[in-house]
Amino acid sequence: MSKNYSSYADVKRGLQNGELTAEGLVKNYLKKIKANTRLNVFNEVFEQDALASAKSIDARIKSGTAGKLAGMVIAIKDNICYKGHKVSASSRILDNFTSIYSSTIVERLLAQDAIIIGRANCDEFAMGASNENSFYGPVKNAADETRVSGGSSGGSAVAVQAGMCHAAIGTDTGGSVRQPASFCGVVGFKPTYGRISRHGIISYASSFDQVGTLTKSISDAALLFEVMAGPDDFDSTLSHKPVPAAAEHTTDKGKKKIAYLQEALSSPGVDAEVKNTLINAIEKLRADGHTVKAISFEYLEYLVPTYYILAMAEASSNLARYDGVHYGFRSPNATDLTSTYKLSRSEGFGKEVKRRIMLGTFVLSAGYYDAYYAKAQKVRKLIREQTRKILQEYDFLLTPTAPEPAFPIGKKEKDPVVTYLHDIFTVQASLAGLPAISLPAGNNSKGLPLGLQLLAGGFAEEQLLNFSEYFSEL
Repeated sequence: MSKNYSSYADVKRGLQNGELTAEGLVKNYLKKIKANTRLNVFNEVFEQDALASAKSIDARIKSGTAGKLAGMVIAIKDNICYKGHKVSASSRILDNFTSIYSSTIVERLLAQDAIIIGRANCDEFAMGASNENSFYGPVKNAADETRVSGGSSGGSAVAVQAGMCHAAIGTDTGGSVRQPASFCGVVGFKPTYGRISRHGIISYASSFDQVGTLTKSISDAALLFEVMAGPDDFDSTLSHKPVPAAAEHTTDKGKKKIAYLQEALSSPGVDAEVKNTLINAIEKLRADGHTVKAISFEYLEYLVPTYYILAMAEASSNLARYDGVHYGFRSPNATDLTSTYKLSRSEGFGKEVKRRIMLGTFVLSAGYYDAYYAKAQKVRKLIREQTRKILQEYDFLLTPTAPEPAFPIGKKEKDPVVTYLHDIFTVQASLAGLPAISLPAGNNSKGLPLGLQLLAGGFAEEQLLNFSEYFSEL
């Protein structure tokens, strides 16, 4: 497909004037997928389903009855349920499991004539920042195949990066859409917690999990957000605030007050070229008349430990259901109930998932609950209040998305704490439940993509997307 079709608005024009067909688009993407199998992006490609959908959508386009996503070819992360299709969360424990219902977001995408082309590889149960924790192996970065794609939505990010689909859906618990977006040079958008239904999303940490988008354009992120957002009877955590007509967004050139974390420039843990990218963005914003000020976030050193204590505790609880009895993998070596539990879980889960379950069980245990879990909940409240206070004074908070570009596959695997620190800039929005977006910010001297992140106040997605359109053109 021509590079001129990077946004869905261009695709839609091509479909309407007969220059393109949905079937032709799908065939083109299928060729790209087959040509790039070495990147290990898809756990399964829905080739026949996608072609059949495309043919019926072409007929609806001709009759003028097609939905607002007609012909948009989408990949979904392999933790999103799609009725009659396998879903595994890239884990052995759910290998060959077929979903008996569709998630709310899949139903909403299909209702608007989107075409789902396959399920994208991810870190097992969305636990990871590099996509190296998948049962199906790591996803390789299309910019440099020796580098990680980022995680946990690495397959979704590379699918868009390498032109294997038009857009992809991921989930973002602590940065799992935004960080791979940064590593792969695409747009990664996480809305406010409670904007998009989690019904039919395999849970990792329920008070953090949020569906997000990976796209090449901000306009596509806005359109997908508008289609997927809104109340759902199957998810009681959803807000009933009206969903803005985000797809009709404009480029907001109004003068803003923008804060940035001074630690992003002073910390030795942040890559020099990442710092320069942030400095250049600050200078451009100031030159264009915006007020840009450095702030210090007093709880910065507590962001990652607070997030991981709470996320692991919730993972320990959520993953208790995978026991070798109800569904999924059951160890062939089990001889009784106890051995079924022990062997199925020890053989079915990968080492990172087992690590997080054990740590989560530890912080929830009777002797340590108050010392860790309860304390982390209190710190989360402080982080949320402080972040929202900043965003009452400033329109946006600007940071790097990640402290460095994509690192070599296998480099960080031996020290999980080093990998966890990759979430230092993304977990703040997750802990506070706020919308955030990672925007491509060019490449470093080695040709690796870099990203910058903007945070906004709660339910300010429309303002965030409008300003992002302007910011990305600076």
